[in-house]
This record gives sequence, C-alpha cells and structure tokens, in this order.
Amino acid sequence: MRSSRVWPLLLTATALLWAIPFAWMAVASMRPGGAGAADIASLLPAGPFGLDNFRDAWTSGRFPLWYFNTVLLCGGLLAVQCVTVSLAGYAFARMRFPGRNTLFYAFLLQLMLVPPILIVPNLTTLVALHLYDTLAGVAAPYCASAFGVFLMRQTFRTLPAAYEEAALVDGASRLQIIVHVLLPLARPGLTAFAIVSVTSHWNEFLWPLMATSSPSTQVLTVGLASFTAGAEAGSEWGVIAAGTFFVAAPLLIAFVAFQRQFVSSFTFSGIK
Repeated sequence: MRSSRVWPLLLTATALLWAIPFAWMAVASMRPGGAGAADIASLLPAGPFGLDNFRDAWTSGRFPLWYFNTVLLCGGLLAVQCVTVSLAGYAFARMRFPGRNTLFYAFLLQLMLVPPILIVPNLTTLVALHLYDTLAGVAAPYCASAFGVFLMRQTFRTLPAAYEEAALVDGASRLQIIVHVLLPLARPGLTAFAIVSVTSHWNEFLWPLMATSSPSTQVLTVGLASFTAGAEAGSEWGVIAAGTFFVAAPLLIAFVAFQRQFVSSFTFSGIK
C-alpha cells in the first residue's frame, strides 16, 4: 500500500522537475522586452504578458527557411531510413546466410560509437563526394541506423511466419512480402522508430553545424544558435525564449496530439 502511494508522487515530482525549463521558456517568452533580469528569471506568472517577443523573434530570424530545411532533412532522412532498416531488419530476422549472427552483432557495435568521434572522417568523406554544405551531406551518415535495424529485426521476429509462407506459396517475391504483408503488420515498430529518428535529428546540433557553412542550409538548431548570438538578441532573453519555443513547439504539439499512439508504439516495440 505504501509503495503504491509513493510511486505516483515520485513520478509526478519527476515530471514537474522536467517541466521547469519549459515553464521558464513559456513565461520568459511572454515577458515584455523591458523586464529586468529578476523578472525574466522568475517562474511566477506576474504580468504584463504579450506576444511581442514572438513577433520580434520571427522577424529577426529566418525561421521559415530553417523550418523548411529541418522538415526536408528529417522527412527525407526518415523515408530513406525506413527502406534501409526494413530491408536489413528482414534479412537478419528471416533469411539464413553464413555469419548472419556475427554480422548482426558487428552491425550493433555502431550503437557503442559516440557520434562526435566520427565527425572528422565523415567531413572528409563529404568533401570528397562534393556533398559538404548540403542537406544531403547532413543526412548521409544517418541513412542506415543500427538502432532501426535492431528494432525492425525484433519486430519481424514477433510476426508469425505463416503469413510469409502463405505469400510464398502464392508466388509473391520477398520484396512483395516485405511491402504488402510484413510492413503493414510491423507498423507500430516503424512508428516507434520514426518517433526516435525525427526527434533526434530535429534536435541535433553539432553535426549540422559542422557539415554546413552557408545560411541557406541551416536547420533550426543551427539557426537558433546564430540567432541567439546576434548582437540584438544577445541580451533579449524574452526573444531568445520565444525563438527556442519556435524550435520546440512542433515536437511538443505532435506529442500532445499523438501521445496515445506514441505510447502504444513504444509498448509494442518493447522500448522502455
């Protein structure tokens, strides 16, 4: 009985702790421009409030371009990843070939690599391929995902083999089986991977910063960094908070709108 009461309180306290930065961002973004440092740092909802900071942030930054680049990067990369992780996951789950398990474990070693240690060789490769300072170059190192392959392998292994055997008897090719039989059944696993992929690449900063140099190829995180470093925005914490809200808002809105689907997808895939 005591533990059943303690755990909800502990989870609620943890959730409130994680919500503090978002609460500060919301309060600071609606403070007037002339508010003092003490008012900006406060979480107390003392007025007056307004939307001037959002207007100033939108007009000072190139948010339409940054949104376009970020959506194009995350959407295009997700489309490519869905193809690569599905085919590789099927191969490791269903096909029999020499060294399958060894190759799979070697593939999973990528999960142990810290991405920053690969920046120099990746940049050298991009320059050699003439992909530096392009969105295709930013996406190139992530076209294959070890986590995605592992997740889809586990998902395919949970599906009954009878569906595949029946399709083979009817004369379907392996590609037709993957596209028309297995992928519709593996939709929760793909949804879980899509959530992880879009969230991680939407928030990624270091690699897009290193792989691009012109303002026309900046994504939201890099654009926000250049926006906050500006002379006018450097001391305007309300404007900076409003710009940060522009970056975080799409993910927050998507989570609120589809939180039930998010939870069911992660429950199906076994992600904790």
